[in-house]
Amino acid sequence: MCCGEIAELAEGRLGRLLFRYSWPALAAMSLNALYAVVDRLWIGQGCGEAAMAGLQLAMPVMMFFVACGVLIGAGHATVLSIRLGAGDFEACEKVVGQLVAMKLVVFLALSPLVYFNLDTVLGWCGGGRVSAEALAAGESYLRTVVFFSVFAHLAFGLSALQRAEGGAIRSMMSMVVGFGANLILDPLFIFGFGLGVAGAAWATNVSMLLSFAWAARYYLRGETAVAFRWRRVGLYREFLGRAFALGFAPFLQNLLGALISVSLAGAFAKWADSPEAATRQIASLGVYNAMMILTIMPIMGTQQGLQPIFGYSWGARNFRRVRDTLRLGLWVTTVLCVAACVVQVVPPFPQLFVRLFVPSDNAALSALAAHDLAVSNCMIWTISINVVATTYFQSIGHPRMAVMLSTLRQGLILLPCIWLLPHFMSDHALAIWLAMPISDVLCQLATIPPLVLHARFLSRVRTRPLAFFHTS
Repeated sequence: MCCGEIAELAEGRLGRLLFRYSWPALAAMSLNALYAVVDRLWIGQGCGEAAMAGLQLAMPVMMFFVACGVLIGAGHATVLSIRLGAGDFEACEKVVGQLVAMKLVVFLALSPLVYFNLDTVLGWCGGGRVSAEALAAGESYLRTVVFFSVFAHLAFGLSALQRAEGGAIRSMMSMVVGFGANLILDPLFIFGFGLGVAGAAWATNVSMLLSFAWAARYYLRGETAVAFRWRRVGLYREFLGRAFALGFAPFLQNLLGALISVSLAGAFAKWADSPEAATRQIASLGVYNAMMILTIMPIMGTQQGLQPIFGYSWGARNFRRVRDTLRLGLWVTTVLCVAACVVQVVPPFPQLFVRLFVPSDNAALSALAAHDLAVSNCMIWTISINVVATTYFQSIGHPRMAVMLSTLRQGLILLPCIWLLPHFMSDHALAIWLAMPISDVLCQLATIPPLVLHARFLSRVRTRPLAFFHTS
């Protein structure tokens, strides 16, 4: 069965193959994203505006943890795909062992640093300008969840490796188990046990522990194409630098996402007239982030489905297949980006989605959040070029180009706009939100030239499809 999965990566029809690997990746990424969405839904409806803002204050920290997890997981998954394409199974076993070792080292080192510096960390995230209730909620969430993050990222890492070797269904099921548990435990812990924001954190802790256990069982029972062996757990010089180089582009994307979240909260707090106004605007930012998770994660899930096809085909030197996959990926991603724009901009969709997170009796926050969604995402339909180009260059082992493209929107364009535009407009909050559509457009214009040049290279280079693949 595992050999059949590898054979299909080499020879399967692209449309069918993309669907086969994308829909489980879409489901897994969406379920992963829904952890945060479900937390916001229950907290927003049952704990109030201040709790929603407090959860948003904690999110940049969690996003930084995600960035570190992606640095390890995405890079190792790409190395695994390329080594599978070359038929080097011994190297693949070392890649799996190194991922486990790096996850343990990194997250067991990061957690105490955050736990013992909560006030400082939340202060960086805008906590000094919000209400006392919002700050307390943020502290409660982080204090509860930070040490359990290691299980979450072990689950994500093992899931990414299984997807990279063609086990898309196995990867998805690990996320399904955790999400199902979180869906049940969230209301139980928040309301049934009366734990509030801390209850959402405990629900996430238990759920991610279950996801990790489910992902690990595939390796322990020998159901994966690449075996997990305890003696392989360690660091390998020949793979360490390569894995980090290939994971740096998605790491930088996620790190910049955390910086953007910090900057948005900080800018809203800076320009707000009072702590109450800052709390409301940051609560609206929480609704925005929840909606972005719902709409962007399917797009990112598609990229996860494209990654093993890109990586294996490039490793096998089948450049015609790489080119055809790139073309198909652009079409599919563009459709998803247009859909993301419609549901966040075109009435009555923004108003309907806001009601998921804001109680009906809070009309002021509901109106503010719907307006903010429409302004910030009016040009999101343009981002497909940059998203696919970053995935493509990262998957084929061109980390420098992937890093450059991943930093364009968030690092080089969006961050300066967030801090500069309010100085030129009387409506400071509107100026901050307008930074996002402006950066969307400028980023895509800058991405087109390098992608077109590489597409021309693929059309000229001689393809050499493999006649067979190794199984040992």
